[in-house]
Amino acid sequence: MANPELAPEIDRFYSQVIDESTRLSMSADGRLELLRTQEILRRFLPAAPARVLDVGGGPGVHAEWLVKDGYHVDLIDPIARHVEQASAVCSASLGDARALKAADASYDVVQLLGPLYHLPDLADRQRALREARRVVRPGGLVAAAAINRYASLFEHVAFAHLYKDHLQASISEILRTSMHDGKKGFTLAYFHRAAELADEMRDTGFLSVTVLGIEGPAWSLLKAVEQAGDVPSDELFASALTAARMAEPYPELLAASSHLLAIGQAP
Repeated sequence: MANPELAPEIDRFYSQVIDESTRLSMSADGRLELLRTQEILRRFLPAAPARVLDVGGGPGVHAEWLVKDGYHVDLIDPIARHVEQASAVCSASLGDARALKAADASYDVVQLLGPLYHLPDLADRQRALREARRVVRPGGLVAAAAINRYASLFEHVAFAHLYKDHLQASISEILRTSMHDGKKGFTLAYFHRAAELADEMRDTGFLSVTVLGIEGPAWSLLKAVEQAGDVPSDELFASALTAARMAEPYPELLAASSHLLAIGQAP
């Protein structure tokens, strides 16, 4: 089977348009995403020094705290710029989630915190999840992140843009199709519903699948404050964080989070 190719617009976006190494530190909702991802993963991770494969790990933002926590982390990413940045943190190499070079059952944990939302075709997402299942040991953990299908609706309200006709049309298309075409703003992407993400994990054979909202229902308030030119107060940030934690037992609130995180166990 031929090696899969990365869509050129995704390569260009991460190589030339944005610096992913700063995304989770430059905004309040980014910091909320990082903090919540850390606390959710730490809840499920086996004890260090377990072996973690960070698939599509970008510039190593998550690998860095995992290494500090005592885990052995190997990172792969299809973007050369990311691999160069991540090499300062852990072992990093070019690779694709759909064709992992790792041996069968060679890791305790496989995390895919970016690949699924840049694979618009279901067959590619299934291929990536099957590869994660192949390289994780029996009983091991797989964590897969997704962008929530409704995130752009909340985001553009926070930006005070949604009254514009062209944006209404664009966001309506995302809500209808789950797809962002990558022509403006963000790059080519697929946006999941929570139940859909869980089904994709279960259909690949993972057990005990749990889907959690990363930022919770109040993340867009932080973005709205920043859009108005202010810095969210510590009290507002703490309230948004608390809301994310309090929302966890209520699946109906998953639709309000910006990102989703699915946790599954390999059989």
